[in-house]
Amino acid sequence: MPSVIDNVDKKILETVADMQEIPSGAYNIRKNGQAVGRQSTENIEIRPKEDKPGIDIIVKPGTKGETVHIPVILTIEGEDEVYNTFDIGEGADVLIVAGCGIHNCGSKRAQHNGIHDFIVRKGAKVRYVEKHYGEGEGTGERILNPTTLVEIEEDGRVEMEMVQIRGVDSTQRDTRAKLHKNTFLLITERMLTHGKQTAESKITVELFGENSSTQIISRSVAQDTSEQIFYPRVVGYTDCRGHVQCDAIIMHDAKVRSIPEISAQHADAQLVHEAAIGKIAGEQLIKLMSLGLSEKEAEDKILEGFLK
Repeated sequence: MPSVIDNVDKKILETVADMQEIPSGAYNIRKNGQAVGRQSTENIEIRPKEDKPGIDIIVKPGTKGETVHIPVILTIEGEDEVYNTFDIGEGADVLIVAGCGIHNCGSKRAQHNGIHDFIVRKGAKVRYVEKHYGEGEGTGERILNPTTLVEIEEDGRVEMEMVQIRGVDSTQRDTRAKLHKNTFLLITERMLTHGKQTAESKITVELFGENSSTQIISRSVAQDTSEQIFYPRVVGYTDCRGHVQCDAIIMHDAKVRSIPEISAQHADAQLVHEAAIGKIAGEQLIKLMSLGLSEKEAEDKILEGFLK
């Protein structure tokens, strides 16, 4: 690890990006607004933007089986904003591991705004994993506001796994995607809020191309007095398919709202949405407690499985 990475940073990197050491592929580690480690490979170039903070990640056409890690660490108060652009070449097939962790020991807020813009060229495949996490003994808020923009060209395929682990006081998530002919987008969002935390997630997928399809899966747990609101939206402009599924477990005095929308602008658009909010089923708790678990252990086990 770079010398500026301390033990707190190492814990965050392992939590948000599964990094215990420097990865073998391309990577960019950002700490407190500065790049503290960067490596390009023969097929994946990472270069800093010249007009604003952030990086361009350029994947050569036909690149297969390579990985890019771009974790962010924030351990000081204040606001950090970054613009990252991903240009995935034709026929490439790559894994991108993002994620941001905040360690705030102060009394003022620490905030990270990450704006990610994906251009997925013809026939390319991307798997994107993004995890968010907050910690620290301070009273200052830990805020994470991700914006994710995706455009998938013909025959492209993208799978996005976006997870809020815990410890984030406030988040406003905005995900927007445009799909062209024969493309597929899977968005899986998992979120846990607790204490007085608030979370708002907007997801809009527009299906412009024939035989394009999308699946949006939202699974969340709201504890204590936290509040969540979800706005998943799919719009079909042609012969296409879309499926929205929102499931939430609500506990204590939390509040959850789910407002899915499907909009068919073409007679051959096939769109479905499902939404369910409820508490942990009593029979599940009883079954696990009969195996020797305490009520708290049984509850944690059920929540762990639900958010997987």
